[in-house]
Amino acid sequence: MANALLRYGGQGILYLLFAAFIGYFSTAPAYQHLAPDDALLRLSFRHPGEFATDCRARTAEELAKLPPQLRAQMDCPRERSPVHVRVELDGKVLYDETFQPAGLRRDGAASGYRRLPIAAGDHQLRVQFNDDVRVKGFNHEGERRLTVVPGQVVLIDFIPDQGGVVIR
Repeated sequence: MANALLRYGGQGILYLLFAAFIGYFSTAPAYQHLAPDDALLRLSFRHPGEFATDCRARTAEELAKLPPQLRAQMDCPRERSPVHVRVELDGKVLYDETFQPAGLRRDGAASGYRRLPIAAGDHQLRVQFNDDVRVKGFNHEGERRLTVVPGQVVLIDFIPDQGGVVIR
């Protein structure tokens, strides 16, 4: 009887210690995702770049070498262009990176997600995208004057149906 009481008492103490441990670490230490005077630029997009090369017509010799079920007149490679992104804040380059297309044959969409902390205040934001390797420079651009307050999150996205670069 004394052994059972000792065993159940020990279990109770261990459960209380475990509950206290979980209770403490569920609220402490306090997590702060930004410095008190900072705001956040969040770049988040998923976009399939343009095709890397143009389609070409196969010659009669090339078609003759192919099995009958594969004799398509046009040869269109599936590879997509990488997406190059540049973010400028107040005339200075804040971020510049190229995102490769997904997939084994590089035929999927390029995805990008970056968090860029910035100081709160008035800023001139310029975002440039290039989704076509055949175009020099950038073929999509968005520019906006921002007044950000501490803790504010500004989203940068790329939506072709809405004019390309979206800043909200």
